Amino acid sequence: MKHNNYKKIGIIYNQDIKEAKTLANTIKTKLSDSLIFPLEDLTPNIDLAIVIGGDGTFLRAARYYCCYSTPIIGFNVGRLGFLAQANPGDIDLVIEKLKNSDFSLENRLMLKSNDNIALNDIVIKGKNSTRTSTLDLFINDKLLCSYVADGLIISTPTGSTAYSLSAGGPIIEPNLECYTIVPICPHTLNTRPIVIPSYEKIIVKNRENEGLKVVFDGQVDCISDYEVKIEKNENYAKLLILNKQKDKFYDILKEKLYWSTPIKK
Repeated sequence: MKHNNYKKIGIIYNQDIKEAKTLANTIKTKLSDSLIFPLEDLTPNIDLAIVIGGDGTFLRAARYYCCYSTPIIGFNVGRLGFLAQANPGDIDLVIEKLKNSDFSLENRLMLKSNDNIALNDIVIKGKNSTRTSTLDLFINDKLLCSYVADGLIISTPTGSTAYSLSAGGPIIEPNLECYTIVPICPHTLNTRPIVIPSYEKIIVKNRENEGLKVVFDGQVDCISDYEVKIEKNENYAKLLILNKQKDKFYDILKEKLYWSTPIKK
């Protein structure tokens, strides 16, 4: 099968998940003009990325391919697979929908700080993460709040169902242009998450003038000085969304996170 827009398809698998390479080879037999390679050897020379693994695999591939505007679709062979559009049994369905252009593309907002980017979130903690820190939050160079907390999560709408949700942040529909800022285990009762527009610039400072640990999508971490600047990334992640009965964000919330499911008596 060759889609008019996607003549060269890359099939990317996570080598740490044994089922991933097997599934990648199966998909390759059904796609004549496709390349197969592990997550560690990503190449820009493809028109569509089919990613096989869990959410971590998807996030890593999305960060890489966003600057090439390469659409990405995931097959979940991990645990939750919230970002994946398909399961291993959906191969023929996915190929048929690609063939018939029965899909849509969504641009997902991303964050950046210096040379690193994130699709889900940027987490900031004190360099000594075993104790709380006093973190000053500045929005457009104005002090908004001071948090005595274990850290701060700055999340995109895509990441609002990940770490941010676990820390008490709101669920944000993924097409909204905004960020959430969520304190991690705040030491006071009057600090709550806040949602801000994506065009605003964020600065987090450690009041103790000590270093900060900055983690991108839970995968890339670095030690910064006492100040971290965060803003909207110029590139978006481009997600390929299949047109099917359960392709809507709210359906996925119900299916994978049991959102709004009635309590059984």
